[in-house]
Amino acid sequence: MHGRAVALGAGTILNALSTGVGSAFAIDAETTATVELDDSESVRGSVAEDADADTRLIERCVELAVERYGDDEYGGTVRTESDVPMAAGLKSSSAAANATVLATADALGVEPDREEACRLGVQAARDVGVTITGAFDDASASMLGGATVTNNDDDELLSREPVEWDVLVWTPDERAYSADADVESCANVASMAELVAELALDGRYAEAMTVNGLAFSAALDFPTDPAVEAMPHAAGVSLSGTGPSVVAVAERGSAAHQTESGDVDDGDESPLKRLRGLWAKRDGRTWLTTTRNDGASIR
Repeated sequence: MHGRAVALGAGTILNALSTGVGSAFAIDAETTATVELDDSESVRGSVAEDADADTRLIERCVELAVERYGDDEYGGTVRTESDVPMAAGLKSSSAAANATVLATADALGVEPDREEACRLGVQAARDVGVTITGAFDDASASMLGGATVTNNDDDELLSREPVEWDVLVWTPDERAYSADADVESCANVASMAELVAELALDGRYAEAMTVNGLAFSAALDFPTDPAVEAMPHAAGVSLSGTGPSVVAVAERGSAAHQTESGDVDDGDESPLKRLRGLWAKRDGRTWLTTTRNDGASIR
């Protein structure tokens, strides 16, 4: 019994650690999960990019999806491979969970409601302790596409809208794990988070990102310099998740894109091209992508 599915990475509009309300947007970076179900009594996971990676989340996703969509008990294997860097604030865990739940459903011959499937992945993340808030904001953007605003305390989708942005990402070499974030420090910027939520629910996502980025960079002890550098060139910029990645957005068509050959095709005056030149001076990886509004899918 074989299943395969793809889910998306995402960037942050509002970090949910302060108030439980969060917001995120899907980007064109994919995680693929392949599931093989059998009559064994256990689930065995692997991650293509890291043989020593913690596989408890994807294994738990298979277990919950089998319970929800299957008539019998199954074990088996699950393997993920991803364009989304791990522990970088770009929702790699949410993408892996979403893809795994959908791939398991596919192996069982079921095409599930995507919002319901998303909540299974969130439950799995809570079960294995890789999230503080449940990350329904991240998971919903990854699963449904576009920009979402959620109440993570109740796993409630407050809004979802398509967005058409070019996206520049700077990912330093360091890694940061969401479960290790300083929640008490984030509570200190709750008033800013409430303002960001108002902006996001009003559809003013780019402004929301910038306020969020400055507030949570300070709360989580990340530098604000990359965001300040971005402001003359981008519509919005934010620390993504609990870091360390920073994401900047501009209207579609204003940035360079990578061609099939791997070369960069960019306009001479594109704002994100100028910003990329600034961020490229920093250690780490700087890369261009776009938003996605289609979300996760069974392949």
